[in-house]
Amino acid sequence: MTTTEHEVLVHAVRIGWTDDTFTPVPCPPLSWKTTTALPSWMQAAAEVAVTRQGVTTTVRIVGPDAVHVPWPLPPLEPHETVRVRVRVHGHDGSSSPWSTDAEITAGFLPPGGWQARFIGSGSETPHLLRADFDVRGTVRRALLHSTAFGAYDIHVNGAAVDDAELKPGWTSYQWRVHLDAADVTTHIRPGRNTLGIALTGGWYTERFGFRDAARRFYQGAPAAAAQLTLEYEDGTTETVLTDERWRWSPGPVVSASLYQGEHYDARLNMPGWSGPSFDDSAWAPVRLVAVPDVTPTPRALPPVRVVERRSVERVLTTPSGKTVLDFGQNLVGRVRIRVSGERGHVVTLLHAEVLEHGELGTRPLRNAAATDRYVLSGEGEETWEPRWTFHGFRYVQVDNWPGTLTPDQVSAAVLHTDMPRTGGFTTSHALLQRFHDNVVWGMRGNFLSVPTDCPQRDERLGWTGDLQVFAPAATFLYDCGAFLRSWLDDVMHEQQAANGVVPMVVPAVIPQVPGLFQPVAAWGDAITVVPSVLWERFADRDILQRCFRGMAAWVDVVESRAGGSGTKDTLLWEEGLQFGDWLDPDAPPERPGDAKADAGIVATAYFFRSADLTAKTAALLGRDADARRYAELAERIAQAFRDAYVTPLGRMMSDAPTAYALTIVFGLVDGAQRQALGDRLRDLVRAAGYRISTGFVGTPIICEALSSTGHADAASRLLTQTECPSWLYPVTMGATTVWERWDSMLEDGSINPGQMTSFNHYALGAVADWLHTHVAGLSPLEPAYRVIRIAPTVLNDLDDASAWHETPYGRASAGWRREGTKVHFHAQVPPNTSAVVVLPSGDRFMVGSGTHMWVEDHPKPTPSRSRLTLSSSLATIIDDQQAYQAVLGAIAGIDAARADTFRRTTRWKTGRELREPLDKAPVEVLTAVEQALAGLPIGDAED
Repeated sequence: MTTTEHEVLVHAVRIGWTDDTFTPVPCPPLSWKTTTALPSWMQAAAEVAVTRQGVTTTVRIVGPDAVHVPWPLPPLEPHETVRVRVRVHGHDGSSSPWSTDAEITAGFLPPGGWQARFIGSGSETPHLLRADFDVRGTVRRALLHSTAFGAYDIHVNGAAVDDAELKPGWTSYQWRVHLDAADVTTHIRPGRNTLGIALTGGWYTERFGFRDAARRFYQGAPAAAAQLTLEYEDGTTETVLTDERWRWSPGPVVSASLYQGEHYDARLNMPGWSGPSFDDSAWAPVRLVAVPDVTPTPRALPPVRVVERRSVERVLTTPSGKTVLDFGQNLVGRVRIRVSGERGHVVTLLHAEVLEHGELGTRPLRNAAATDRYVLSGEGEETWEPRWTFHGFRYVQVDNWPGTLTPDQVSAAVLHTDMPRTGGFTTSHALLQRFHDNVVWGMRGNFLSVPTDCPQRDERLGWTGDLQVFAPAATFLYDCGAFLRSWLDDVMHEQQAANGVVPMVVPAVIPQVPGLFQPVAAWGDAITVVPSVLWERFADRDILQRCFRGMAAWVDVVESRAGGSGTKDTLLWEEGLQFGDWLDPDAPPERPGDAKADAGIVATAYFFRSADLTAKTAALLGRDADARRYAELAERIAQAFRDAYVTPLGRMMSDAPTAYALTIVFGLVDGAQRQALGDRLRDLVRAAGYRISTGFVGTPIICEALSSTGHADAASRLLTQTECPSWLYPVTMGATTVWERWDSMLEDGSINPGQMTSFNHYALGAVADWLHTHVAGLSPLEPAYRVIRIAPTVLNDLDDASAWHETPYGRASAGWRREGTKVHFHAQVPPNTSAVVVLPSGDRFMVGSGTHMWVEDHPKPTPSRSRLTLSSSLATIIDDQQAYQAVLGAIAGIDAARADTFRRTTRWKTGRELREPLDKAPVEVLTAVEQALAGLPIGDAED
């Protein structure tokens, strides 16, 4: 939207937490954005006009509030439709015209209003359900409410009522199931009408667990229920319900599984099955199906949809002669085919993320077949796309295609919860840009109904630790507030059932896994961290109110565990099951929890963080006694942590990078001790050759720990490293999503031999939030970015970096670019907000809305190089990238294996000479190294 200099316009009026046309609550909050070219514009007041039942009421709201403004009128009635418009007045005397109307309908039912019965065939096999009904007059409005324990689609008179996929989505079914609402007035006609439901098992009948231990968790057959309310012009109403009068039949979907795939037999198609002219006399009466005793509640998050379609990039023939399609991007969804052939001919589609030595790499799928089968009807060209499964894939092996396959006969549909994109990052550093793109694709693939750990193998579970570390990046990239609010509802249900423990997986469907209901640090802490992120990024006070009991319960559970075998309240969490710094690259592949960082340090640091967040939440909510209690507890934990794990001179008792990063970023120390920890962390990062040496909990924050203690140079080297393990190594190997392991694919093109290998796992991409908030420098200083912090970090290895974010108040951006010795900084601040700007020089500014630019002198450092020899310090060599490459190249020129070992095992420490790790090398290697170093120019070192 563009505005002239003096225009003030209101747009993007939102009722509730999403842009849906139905609200699940009687008092939805209101939000709006203002656009204007007037500088430093701030809202002095707003008028909200609400039209309900033909009467418009206007309410004046004084102040700058424009995000999650409380509903200003009496609660909505069930089925009520209202229109809302807004106009604003600025402190400068400006005013806007009224916005366009936003309309919403109350999607909830009155108490006791849900009357539909759950019906089905009584078996797990996919099937169709239908019933005819008569409409006796002119219908003013027809509202349809429907749901299923399983996955379903619903038709009215042969037409699908929406474009949502895999409805109603996955929840902890034993406690809640989503209720979908749709206005189907345009589908209703006088006389005979039909409701039709296609029903499969979805998550409800899936076998969850690892490999041969997979079991069904939810019991019973899938079942669907629907309730159609017809409002006639004469003021009367009539309700059509699912009940025992409906009929069912098998359909063309022979089998459907999220993990195994879909089998569709087009010979069994039933044209017109959901229309009123269809003869269902051969169909069988439905059964009333026993389901969990749960009243469906209105869906409060966007549905899953097909959000993009992609063409085939390459058709490959593998060494074994198989036909494989390459879509050029690891994605989540399914494929659509156009095919002609004889009746009964079967086409098979096998999906995988990678190729291994030219063949489809299916071993990481474990027990997920990821295979779709289509049986042709033989009736000319046929178009088919599975609807009841999804796969994580870049490559599709096509078997038994009739005739010659051409790329235009197959396309890929990308599926995920339909969240608006709200953020991005750009840089001219091509590998880093691809990495950030990979982070975005990883989020897209794993935000499908619930936040999953991976979308391809026999898992796809809502691991709480993954989401906990990724939530800040997620909330920048997408408007996922409603999505995470919904998932937190399940977290709280599961936590209450587990007596305050937050399970490591939500929904908690793998009880056979040891420790599922034990408190695990960084995983269970999702209940404190995620609501706090939603408050910070969206000003969602309601989620804090809803989650506070869970936050406090979690901290109380951990407090009861922290101590020395119950004999003394030490407040150190050193007992019980812990994952610690999971997937530390130095841990053995078969023991991914054997990290360098002590698990007790990780756990106690998170104990402090959760206590601190709970105290701050209590203060925000006016719970003063709780605020004092948890603040005091947090300070006691911090003191116990420092006493036990931090030396007075700034060393951690567990001398591992993650231990330092947690202590710095979580604020467990300050002053000179904090700086000493940062200095030691920098030494450890250098000693590892600027390769990643942190795992699951250290990796998201290590760059922040470095840059915030004055070591942005080390963070820059770590960020742009391409050797394994590093963020960019997978990019050099062709990755288009973030991997689960740093070496999910080995340098020789082989898949990591471990049993836990995914090529689409967003957790290690959580560092993207540092790119947004520190490198580009765009972060919220007050909730919802009402006050923005713009504090860019100029990195030696980049020439530019920019980020944009569609804040709840409007578009903000920040970034920088080099031009010679000068660095140009830019920022865009949306109306009704302000920004605190801190430039690398230390200069500070307070600015209002508008576009701002600054220039500072920041020449790239050119360290002076003295003569380098085998006696030079290893730290000096690794800090001089040209010297390091010269040494490595000299060794590789004689013995490539020795060079690889040297690269992987050398500890680049101050005080150690280069000759030490080469003490057993042949003379010719030493000579080559000496000659390579002697050939480097003396004076200013060049990269």
